[in-house]
Amino acid sequence: MATPAARTSPARFRFSDLLLWVLFVGCLGASLGSSAVLSGGQKDLATYGGSILALITGGLIARKPRIKAFLSTRPVLWFLFLFNAGVATFCALSLDGTQGVAAAVGMGLVSLSAMGGLVQQRRERSRG
Repeated sequence: MATPAARTSPARFRFSDLLLWVLFVGCLGASLGSSAVLSGGQKDLATYGGSILALITGGLIARKPRIKAFLSTRPVLWFLFLFNAGVATFCALSLDGTQGVAAAVGMGLVSLSAMGGLVQQRRERSRG
């Protein structure tokens, strides 16, 4: 009887990774490009549905070991912190109403998460 490790081949993992990336890019394209092609309720459905599916597939991609290791490096965390803090500030100052507040809060949360990763790495370096 074959062990579970023997049943899964590297080609299978590559296919699933490729499928996740294709779904992610397709969902982003649907959410961003729907206004050029669709109108009314169809546009809203494609925008919101594509955004939700892109969040789900993006989360699955981020859990992959190689991507997770890349995202937790200091240069990437600094970029995420500074870039998203800048975008949050820009959104708060340039967009009006609920849209500006929602965009600023969302980007601010990403920025704070990256800062949390930087603080955690600093604590681990000081302990070890």
